[in-house]
Amino acid sequence: MSTLYRLLTEDDTSAFCHKVSAALAKGWVLHGPPTYAFDAGSGVMRCGQAVTKEVEAAYSPDMKLGEQ
Repeated sequence: MSTLYRLLTEDDTSAFCHKVSAALAKGWVLHGPPTYAFDAGSGVMRCGQAVTKEVEAAYSPDMKLGEQ
């Protein structure tokens, strides 16, 4: 069994909420509070949320985390 970790990021739009909601619907669990920061390069606010998921498979760097 392995614990997988992902950091979901997106501009501060509803797309971020949809991305997190889709991960939750696939069994991922929120890990800590969301983060919010100004991206000076693109001039927009960006959001981030860590999520984790327990899986039966052994971890491998070749895993496509979004498909778990």
